[in-house]
Parts: sequence; structure tokens; C-alpha cells
Amino acid sequence: MKQRGFEIVKGYEDKDIHLPVRKTKYSAGYDVEAAEDVIIPKFTPGIKPTLIPTGLKAYCMEDEYYMLINRSSGPKKGLLMANSIGIIDADYYGNESNDGHFFFQYFNCSDHDIEIKKGDVIGQVIFQKFLITDDDKAEGIRKGGIGSTDKK
Repeated sequence: MKQRGFEIVKGYEDKDIHLPVRKTKYSAGYDVEAAEDVIIPKFTPGIKPTLIPTGLKAYCMEDEYYMLINRSSGPKKGLLMANSIGIIDADYYGNESNDGHFFFQYFNCSDHDIEIKKGDVIGQVIFQKFLITDDDKAEGIRKGGIGSTDKK
């Protein structure tokens, strides 16, 4: 039985996407590469974060989630994740609107545009277990992709 891992999403099968790897024996995070070249414009008030496609989806157990985390070198370069840490639920995998494709979203706080090239490591994924309360009654079913749990 598969427990957790990465797969290439639909539409990226022939784009030479590399599955994330841990670089050292004691690393917590799996390094994720950009699936495409992207320019992240320098920050101006009102600008929206830039989404960087990964070409990946991840699967995990029902009582797990995975976190999208900035690299330690990201802030030195001016890259700040728009939501600090991205939390992706197990039921995001293979969803009907985007097949579970996860993206990193960044703001650029430097004084110049930052170019991300396909294959650049843009962040890390860490898998985690979660706990629920005694009176938890969650029964909802995910209907879509990014931001879908906000929709009523």
C-alpha cells in the first residue's frame, strides 16, 4: 500500500519533471524544483503573489498533510512565501479541478525582478501527521483545487 510520495500531474508527463528528493540522510524536507521558467516581479503595493508551478502532486495518508516551505536561502534572495507555510490536505491529491497540482506562491521583496528557471529548487515539502478533537464531525468532500475549502 502506498503511504506518501510524489507523482507528476496530468499535462506535465513529457516535461522532464524531477520528483523531489531529500539531499541528506537527516533532512526533513524534500527539495522541489520549478516546472517552468517564471519571473517574480519586485514587490509593489497591491501586487498578487506569483504562483510557481511544480508539475507535481503528492499523496499521503488520510491523517496526514504536507507543508510547502521556503528554503532557508529564499529570504536572502528576497523571496517570501505569500502564506508563510502552505498546508495541503490529503484530499487535495487528484482533485477534479487541477489533479492535485501544488504550486509555491512567492512575493519578491528585493529591488529587482527575480528569474526562476525550470529546475531551480524553489522550496521544500515536509509530510506530517495531524490530530483531531474528540467532538470532530467533519464530513465535507473536497470539490476543487486551490482555495476550494474556502468555498461554501
